[in-house]
Amino acid sequence: MEESQLLKGILEGCVLAIIAAGETYGYEIISVLADYGFNDIQDGTLYPVLTRLEKRDLIVCRIGKSPYGPKRKYFRISEEGKAYLEQFKKTYLDITERANSIILGDGEKHEKKSD
Repeated sequence: MEESQLLKGILEGCVLAIIAAGETYGYEIISVLADYGFNDIQDGTLYPVLTRLEKRDLIVCRIGKSPYGPKRKYFRISEEGKAYLEQFKKTYLDITERANSIILGDGEKHEKKSD
């Protein structure tokens, strides 16, 4: 199975959680993701996610100075984004708990019954 299909479903929540920790910019988000083992995330993957989050008013963007050259886009989470992130966390935990019980096997509910 292609890892990107699974990642696509959770990347938005991961990015929003990073932004919730404090105002940040694209390269820094990519660096944090890499610190957690998401080494394949590039600009071409991240910026469409940021655009979707901004269009849904979950994050706010501002243009600011960079100490290293051209201006940067800085992102911070909105109140709507905070509420969405809390719901995302609950949903994520619920789904992963159920999936883990099937995939990793607690064995009780899906044991084959003998005739």
